[in-house]
Amino acid sequence: MKALSSMQFRAAMLSALMLLTILALWHASTAPRITVAPAAAVVTLTPEQIEYAKLMGKDPAAVAAGETKKSDGFPTPMQLGKAIASNLSDPFYDNGPNDKGIGIQLGHSLGRVGLGFAIAAIVAIPLGFLIGMSPLLYKALDPFIQVLKPISPLAWMPLALYTIKDSSISGIFVIFICSVWPMLINTAFGVAGVRRDWLNVAKTLEVNPLRKAFLVILPAAAPTILTGMRMSMGIAWLVIVAAEMLVGGTGVGYFVWNEWNNLALTNVIFAILVIGVVGMLLDALFAQAQKAVTYVD
Repeated sequence: MKALSSMQFRAAMLSALMLLTILALWHASTAPRITVAPAAAVVTLTPEQIEYAKLMGKDPAAVAAGETKKSDGFPTPMQLGKAIASNLSDPFYDNGPNDKGIGIQLGHSLGRVGLGFAIAAIVAIPLGFLIGMSPLLYKALDPFIQVLKPISPLAWMPLALYTIKDSSISGIFVIFICSVWPMLINTAFGVAGVRRDWLNVAKTLEVNPLRKAFLVILPAAAPTILTGMRMSMGIAWLVIVAAEMLVGGTGVGYFVWNEWNNLALTNVIFAILVIGVVGMLLDALFAQAQKAVTYVD
């Protein structure tokens, strides 16, 4: 335990060092560089030029002296920090359809992902049980699964929009279609892999099929089922961002696209960080659930 704690501490320190290195390189590459023109270049600005310089956020005196700031336009770490503080200070504001806080947008995305994921679980887990317990059914459905599984979820979006005619429900459908396959396949694999000894004992004790499914097969297959659910959630969170960019309206994906259209790169980077952190938390949640149902000898 002590050795594990020491390794975790060293890993945390190494991660912190990597983060500081990345921030230092970022700051060095995006810091504006001030250049001063020769004295002959100093000019007297007209009132219109002074007004234009102020409008562009420049210091008229610096412009008159020939000083210019050269930057590649990419936000600095300090600018990103200010954007993070600004967005998190009031994450639930609502100033109309195109101006909502990140908290509201994140809530819409999580709601769509949660609903599509739940529907996929309701369909995939029972069907996976049947496939795993019946080799005949597995062989009959396997061609359909192998054909439908590789199709990109976003390829279904035009068909969903045409059929459903509602962008929000279409997004939920896309989450469903991308979540169902990992859960279905892993459930079938987990059920089919239950030890024969346990099934034979249940058969000897004349356990009815329903009790056998819940008391023998489900506990044994639970780690594999949770693995499929964990994979499905990762894919669902990945897909919802792209889907919301296509359909617009609300959601963290729409927030990214809207801020890009406003040329607010700091808010785009902030939203990317939020997407990553939320995805990490969702994965950690399923990892803990998977650990809780895993039997260790």
